Amino acid sequence: MPNRLAHETSPYLLQHADNPVDWWPWSQEAFEEARRRQVPVLLSVGYSSCHWCHVMAHESFEDPATADDMNAHFVSVKVDREERPDVDAVYMEAVQAATGQGGWPMTVFLTPDAEPFYFGTYFPPAPRHGMPSFRQVLQGVHQAWDERRGEVDEVAGKITRDLAGRELSYGDDQVPGEQELAQALLGLTREYDPQRGGFGGAPKFPPSMVLEFLLRHHARTGAEGALQMAADTCERMARGGIYDQLGGGFARYSVDRDWIVPHFEKMLYDNALLCRVYAHLWRATGSGLARRVALETADFMVRELRTAEGGFASALDADSDDGTGRHVEGAYYVWTPAQLREVLGDDDAELAARYFGVTVEGTFEEGASVLQLPQQQEVFDAGRIDGIRERLLAARSARPAPGRDDKVVAAWNGLAIAALAETGAYFDRPDLTEAAVAAGDLLVRLHLDDGARIARTSKDGRAGANAGVLEDYADVAEGFLALASVTGEGVWLEFAGLLLDHVLARFTDSESGALYDTASDAERLIRRPQDPTDNAAPSGWTAAAGALLGYAAHTGSEPHRTAAERALGVVKALGPRVPRFIGWGLAVAEAVLDGPREVAVVGPALDDPATTALHRTALLGSAPGAVVAVGTPESDEFPLLADRPLVRGGPAAYVCRNFTCDAPTTDPDRLRRALGG
Repeated sequence: MPNRLAHETSPYLLQHADNPVDWWPWSQEAFEEARRRQVPVLLSVGYSSCHWCHVMAHESFEDPATADDMNAHFVSVKVDREERPDVDAVYMEAVQAATGQGGWPMTVFLTPDAEPFYFGTYFPPAPRHGMPSFRQVLQGVHQAWDERRGEVDEVAGKITRDLAGRELSYGDDQVPGEQELAQALLGLTREYDPQRGGFGGAPKFPPSMVLEFLLRHHARTGAEGALQMAADTCERMARGGIYDQLGGGFARYSVDRDWIVPHFEKMLYDNALLCRVYAHLWRATGSGLARRVALETADFMVRELRTAEGGFASALDADSDDGTGRHVEGAYYVWTPAQLREVLGDDDAELAARYFGVTVEGTFEEGASVLQLPQQQEVFDAGRIDGIRERLLAARSARPAPGRDDKVVAAWNGLAIAALAETGAYFDRPDLTEAAVAAGDLLVRLHLDDGARIARTSKDGRAGANAGVLEDYADVAEGFLALASVTGEGVWLEFAGLLLDHVLARFTDSESGALYDTASDAERLIRRPQDPTDNAAPSGWTAAAGALLGYAAHTGSEPHRTAAERALGVVKALGPRVPRFIGWGLAVAEAVLDGPREVAVVGPALDDPATTALHRTALLGSAPGAVVAVGTPESDEFPLLADRPLVRGGPAAYVCRNFTCDAPTTDPDRLRRALGG
């Protein structure tokens, strides 16, 4: 008998719809039921491609005896953190404050007033490694609730008050200057791993937003050290097992310092951000590796994550059937020497093992290896390697595929739109730009209501009930601004403006300029979440600053420029201290210091070859945060095109920044020099 999750749109919640646990979705009704029954709420938060979420579900939530305990003594609420990042953020802050660590699955016990009093993440079915079993935890919490209720209420109240008192130290409303950005670069240099690329130790995450800062800093200042850190990190990741050497695209993170063994789930946001990073690295250096990885990652997103409606699915699972009915992490991706021989024959298998670093001992589990590209002296026949790669990919595609989380998350689709639009423009791949436009059309058609309020998710062409949070408005605006620059269609600039009006009106503190993750009229939680630091994707705060700045450059809007600069005050405070965790804010600060530059390309027609050449040159300029408008002199689609005549009847480019404009140029080489290309 399915439980209450059977009618939800979240694939993660639907995975639990047949559990014997009487799950509720997050709702006021669930808390009213807890109040009526006088029992605590058991809040379980996870996401579809989370390996340990699947493990705990199989061990505990599918177990009838455990379910009986949960149903008898708790109201159990299941939340998809990707649908409700606000709920996740509030209670994760409590978990981290109480235990010093966090993660998913997240398990939190709440009073019927939603105040937390006991926390954890994964609990095993039997005691191990000093951890109690999940049923022991259930028993202990039930006993405390029944026998020491006053103490529980006191703890819950104190935790809630402490959370409410953790107001952000905002700093000031001035943007970071040269000194703060230099200090941030110095801090990154200290944490950089020169042997392996990246920052810090294991587990190692792709530092996408920091890489964007390093590329922009190099573009603005010429600092070779910044470029070297970015280029070396990108090469090490692309050669490692974290990158799918057969199908393209990146896994979530590496469990080791050398990028060899990944946590195998593939997330849309990681791949969108990294596709853009590698495209920008190619723009800066002409690196063939960067070009290949950008295109392969873009092709992976379109091939494996695109939905029937034209949006992009959230993730592919880490686990899949290993061919024996067992769900095993990495089964789809890893190879043994015997499996190589089976597909390739002895000679090609031996070559493939050397090329991809497949060993008898294996680099993963049970003698299997994650494919990588080790640095080596041997010269390989490119044609033969291409043939081997195609045959292995074909054989792999016959394996049981990892599950796909088909929900479309607005923010992550905004990131994908920006990446695909730019990658398509840089490498003359109009199909990628068209995929970006189709995703933008879906967001406008399905996620935006008549007032341009955005729904967080959709699935199978049906919008979810959860309201968009700050990152949704900001990242979708970022994607639309990229579409405006690439396509020359001003409607994308208009839609970005509508979204950013909501940021100004509903997410910004009018006195301080600080930003909140939820709107002023959103559901009230025990705390209004607010976090300017990057996690797996740019924080909503700094993403909004970047989009506000780009929109202001396009339109000359002073309120948007002012809001962007005030939002960057927190980057001035945090950038020198924790640069690894506010990379996108530092990247936006680079754009402020550079202007950003405003480029208007006018021509007799958009398909005129000389106009196209100037437009492409403008897009390939590496000046941080530069915006590009293209059209005819009569066009009223972009404010930047106003009063921009042709030069001697032909196309011309106008470059302005800080209220000063260069003389128009008809020469792509001169334009390239003006934009740091």
